Amino acid sequence: MPPGRRRNGGPVIVREQVPLAGCTTLGLGGPAARFAEAATEADVVSAVRAADQRGEPVLVLGSGSNLVIADEGFDGTVVRVGTRGISEAPGGPEGLATVRVAAGEDWDGVVRWAIARGLSGLECLSGIPGLAGATPIQNVGAYGQEVSATIAAVRGWDRQAGEMAEMTAAECGFGYRTSVFKEGGQAGRFVVLEVTFRLARDPRSAPVRYAELARVLRAAEGDRVPLASAREAVLRLRRGKGMVLDPADPDTRSAGSFFTNPVLTQAQFERLEPAVAAGTRIPRFPAPGGQVKIPAAWLIEQAGFSKGYPGGAGPRISGKHTLALVNPGGATADSLVILAREIRDGVLARFGVELTAEPTLIGLKL
Repeated sequence: MPPGRRRNGGPVIVREQVPLAGCTTLGLGGPAARFAEAATEADVVSAVRAADQRGEPVLVLGSGSNLVIADEGFDGTVVRVGTRGISEAPGGPEGLATVRVAAGEDWDGVVRWAIARGLSGLECLSGIPGLAGATPIQNVGAYGQEVSATIAAVRGWDRQAGEMAEMTAAECGFGYRTSVFKEGGQAGRFVVLEVTFRLARDPRSAPVRYAELARVLRAAEGDRVPLASAREAVLRLRRGKGMVLDPADPDTRSAGSFFTNPVLTQAQFERLEPAVAAGTRIPRFPAPGGQVKIPAAWLIEQAGFSKGYPGGAGPRISGKHTLALVNPGGATADSLVILAREIRDGVLARFGVELTAEPTLIGLKL
C-alpha cells in the first residue's frame, strides 16, 4: 500500500523526518518532522485537523513549485495533497460551463482538459507548474489572464471554525498575485479542497491582452485566436524563459518568478523617472486605481544584475529570465535567499523601489 493512504478507512499514515527537497521544483529544503500523503479530501481534513489538535504547524503542499523551504526543514506536519477529479456540472448559464476541479489536479492538465473541450478562459495560463488548489491562493496569472477572472467559488476546510466552507469569488479577496487565502488575518485559515471555474464555451481564446503574446501570435491586442494556438504560443514563450519544467534544463530548477512586479502610485512613478538615463523609457502597464505596474525584471537588469549572475557554483539568476532564481546544483535555501536580498537591496538603492518575493518562504525571511 502506498505511504500516506488510509488503511480500511483508518487514520492517514504519517511518516517522520521526510526530506522535502525532492518535493519542490527548486530542490531545496530540509526534512519535515511529520509528512502525510492525502489522497482524498477526507485524508486532507483528517491530517490537518489532527495536527491542529496537537497544536503544531501545518504546511499544505502541492507540487512545491512556489515554495522555498529552509535548510532546517519544517518542524510540523506537511500534508501533501493528492486529490483528483475534474467534472463539468450540468446546465448553467447559456454559453458558459461550470467546472469543478479537485485541489490536487495538475494545473497544466486542467488547462489541457479545458482546451480539448472548447472551453475558453485558462489558455494563457498554460505551462504553469503546480496544482489547481494553489491557483486561487496566489491568484495565478500570466500573459494577461488571471484565474480570478474565471473562478466562481472555492470550497475548503475552515481550520478556525472546524467545518467546510464555500467562498464566492468576491469573498476570496483577489488582488495582484494574492487573495484572502494568502494575506491578512485569514491567511492559512482555509485549506483549499476544490475550485469551481466558469468558462466560456468558445473555441477561441479570450481577447489577447499581452503585447508579447500578440506579437508571437501575429495578432493585434484584443484579437481572439484558436485555443490551441494561444496555448502553443504561451508554451513557446515560457520555454524561452525557462518557465516550463524540464529536468534537462537547470534554468527551470526554480520557483518561477521570484519577485512580483511592483505596483506604484503615479507619485512614486514620477520619482522613479529621474533615476534612469535621459531618454530611457520605463516600461509600464496600467494597474487598478490609476496606478502603474513596472516589470521587476527590467528594474533588476537596470540595477546591474544580468542573466546568469553571479555565475559559478551555487544559486544564480536564470540564464534565460532575470526574474527567476535557480538552483543549478550546489545551492542551499540560505544561499538562495542571500542572493535574493542582494538583488532586492540593489534595486532599492538604485530606484527606491522595494521588490517583494512571490514564492512562499518557509522558515526563511527576505
